[in-house]
Amino acid sequence: MLNMEKFLKDDPHIFREDEEDAITTFNIVEAWNNSDFLCGNYILNSLSDELYEVYSIKKTTKELWESLNHKYKTEDVGAKKFLVPKFLNFVMVDSKAVVNQVQEFQLIIHGILTEGMDISKSFQVAAIIEKLLPAQNDFKNYLKHKRKEMVVEDLIVKL
Repeated sequence: MLNMEKFLKDDPHIFREDEEDAITTFNIVEAWNNSDFLCGNYILNSLSDELYEVYSIKKTTKELWESLNHKYKTEDVGAKKFLVPKFLNFVMVDSKAVVNQVQEFQLIIHGILTEGMDISKSFQVAAIIEKLLPAQNDFKNYLKHKRKEMVVEDLIVKL
């Protein structure tokens, strides 16, 4: 909102007296340092008092941001740990409509894809077919032996 994202990614400008227009360079560096200070304090003000004490020692906003990112935005493998068992242990039941259960299973697959794990379209179709109820074995065999490769949408139509 404040258009300060450059301070999170870029290194600060450094003033060198040997440059041709030292006054302009000095002003640019001072403006950068002032904006960097403001940006860093916007971030620090959003932290709790305990965290403020820990992170207020950072010299630049970039250093502060990288430190916070490293600590709090590490890859969340927890979501993956829960999605994979949901995928593997998903069981269809007689008491619910098959199409609704397939859509529920698709949501699990979507969550897995969102987490960056790849599942091919043909694997998705095969997994859905395998999750069908044992009472539907004849239909499962029919679907498995189709020569034309099926996409999830076609499978839902057939269901």
